[in-house]
Amino acid sequence: MNPSVVVGAAGGGPIVGTILQVSGVLPDGFGLPPLPYVAALLLGLLTVGALLWTLSPPVTNATVVALAPWMMTGGVLHGLHQVREFPGWVEPLFGTPAVYATVSIVAGSVWVMTTLYSAMTQGSPNRHLGVIGTGVVVTFTILGLIEAFQNGTLDTLPVAVTIAATGVAAAITWAIIGVRFTDSAALASWTGMVVVLAHALDGVSTAVGYDMLDVHERSPVSELILDAGSALPTAEFIGAGWLFVLVKLLVASAVVVLFREWLREEPQEARLALAAVAALGLGPGMNNVILFAISG
Repeated sequence: MNPSVVVGAAGGGPIVGTILQVSGVLPDGFGLPPLPYVAALLLGLLTVGALLWTLSPPVTNATVVALAPWMMTGGVLHGLHQVREFPGWVEPLFGTPAVYATVSIVAGSVWVMTTLYSAMTQGSPNRHLGVIGTGVVVTFTILGLIEAFQNGTLDTLPVAVTIAATGVAAAITWAIIGVRFTDSAALASWTGMVVVLAHALDGVSTAVGYDMLDVHERSPVSELILDAGSALPTAEFIGAGWLFVLVKLLVASAVVVLFREWLREEPQEARLALAAVAALGLGPGMNNVILFAISG
């Protein structure tokens, strides 16, 4: 879910995005950047991907945790892109979906460098990868908050509600998985926790935005679920967003449980796939949070 501060991407790419939006396939605001940017991003992804494939760094639970700040960075950068203008030559890199490729290239490059450095020092790349990612997301978040404070648009109440409710929802969900599907929880470990927390954040922030702030939902599928929640008798008393939270948590839990055998047989590949699943929740969720905080 993303609030209704929508900025279209520059160049001819939005033509394709607009066609798909009209057909109900993609969310509002989707648009490819101009072709030179698309080519550069594809080249960057292929290059970084080839380097990581060659180095084959181990993918552990700590790796997924270390990648989480980078997932959050994508949401923060896109949120800043939605409410302010970046310099013209870099602005197309932070629209949807270009921002995901941009952050993936940077994160992948850092992963390559930390892997090489750790090989020389006999250390673990995960600590460096996570520390650098945390520094990046915290820096951009603070810059956005400072600018919002100066502009008088800073609003921390929705953020506080979102963070508190996310923690409770994620903790309860993980406890249920641990009790009911103990083997799955043990195999997924911290990776599974990241998946559940990521989609709890996306679900709760969607509910907060929809019920508290009356923002527009850009994803057609999410809008259908929220409309279904609005049609229920409970909407008058507890709002409509709870249904979206429930769906997100059920899907995240199902993924963790269904990945049990894959995690047992091919743990590295399974963790990479779970990291991708987590990114689908953590990026949009963090985008919601930063928009709540800085867009007034």
